[in-house]
Amino acid sequence: MQIGLLPAGAHDLFTGAGLVVAGAVFAHEVRRRDRSDPRLWYLVAGALVGGLLGSRLAGWARDLRPAPHASLAEQWLHGGRSVLSGLAGAYLGVLVAKRLCGYRRRSGDLFAPAVAAGLAVGRIGCLCTERPGTPTGTSWGVTLTAADAARFPGTPGGVPLHPSYAYEIVFHLLALTSLIALRERISRPDALFTGFLAAYAAFRFAVEFVRGNEIAVAGLTRPQLFLLGCLPLLGWRLRALATTGENAWAR
Repeated sequence: MQIGLLPAGAHDLFTGAGLVVAGAVFAHEVRRRDRSDPRLWYLVAGALVGGLLGSRLAGWARDLRPAPHASLAEQWLHGGRSVLSGLAGAYLGVLVAKRLCGYRRRSGDLFAPAVAAGLAVGRIGCLCTERPGTPTGTSWGVTLTAADAARFPGTPGGVPLHPSYAYEIVFHLLALTSLIALRERISRPDALFTGFLAAYAAFRFAVEFVRGNEIAVAGLTRPQLFLLGCLPLLGWRLRALATTGENAWAR
């Protein structure tokens, strides 16, 4: 399969579409679970602000050497971004918003399907505008023309590459399907959300090996190191789910 990459601006278009889809899915979950509360939209605002800050800060700090002739504002607006740090920032943003507005109920399961749906749409922009991945011998590899490959230093043209972002789109669609199928069977609050985060962390760590990101330390990329750093928190969440009683989670 050979593709011609879309203009870089298409990335932001699909990111915006992903946010719209995520908002619609979140609103549907609120209605379906009969959880209507005006304060929930403060949580959404906290997620958006925290996600933006987390994503931009990580991308800006990825290379501490300022780009020549570029101001800090230009680097902030047009520099790299990170989905993982964006998710972490969104999580913290929701916690801060809960504190500020006094919302005490668990909300993770309202967000889980929305995050999966939004990322599935947003990653289409990555698939169409960014380097696909490392070389592969599979029949579904993506082949870049010489002109497209030249946009990404070190990327070979005319060679099938892993469509790593397509893998992620499929993962999020499967995750969304699973979340919908399980939401009536699993009643413990935040279980679906925690399970989704754990599954995505494991998937993302694995797919990094074929994504073609720069190796940072010990054969691992920066996203993989970030995920390793998050393991203690994720492990604590999973342990709490396994050992905490139903009444404690329902508060």
